Amino acid sequence: MEFPSKLIEEAVEQFSQFPGIGKKTALRLVLYLLKQEKDQTTRFTEALDNLRQKIRYCVECHNISDTEVCSICTSHRRDRSLICVVEDIHDVLAIENTSQYNGLYHVLGGIISPMNGVGPDELNIQTLVDRIAGKDGEVQEVILALSATMEGDTTSFYITRKVGDKGVKVSTIARGIPFGGELEYTDEITLGRSILTRVNYDLPTS
Repeated sequence: MEFPSKLIEEAVEQFSQFPGIGKKTALRLVLYLLKQEKDQTTRFTEALDNLRQKIRYCVECHNISDTEVCSICTSHRRDRSLICVVEDIHDVLAIENTSQYNGLYHVLGGIISPMNGVGPDELNIQTLVDRIAGKDGEVQEVILALSATMEGDTTSFYITRKVGDKGVKVSTIARGIPFGGELEYTDEITLGRSILTRVNYDLPTS
């Protein structure tokens, strides 16, 4: 693709790095920005700069936050006896949109995947264990809301082994979500019902 300006080419290259954005779509976005008032594009770039410079991750649950501890963890309206364990921040947003869950969260930052070189030490699993142990019995149930994949099940098994002796109930969301499905793309009704109809997570007998 030929560009009339090196600056446009560089902007298109950056936009095309986004998921699902090809060079043609990136070019349309760049040309759209060029047509806008300078103040609007300035606000756009300032928002991106603030995102990178000021966004933080909650020291409690690892969710995105503007402060050291996120608004969910500090809310007095949340049920602090429940911790829902999810793979990524997308899943927190998906579950929150169901309006069916009122507990806390713990974001792992991924799932165990030996094929991709991701082990337990690369995830926020130990902080979950420490979090439960440090609450003096406040946490009563850990809900495993991980994707219904082999990697998700492996991660659930590992976490259950790690927290099983902490005196908490371990449950998993109901399999209204198809095997191989991602929480991010599950409709809100199905995801909400899966949270409500969660089942105990039992370790397999050897």
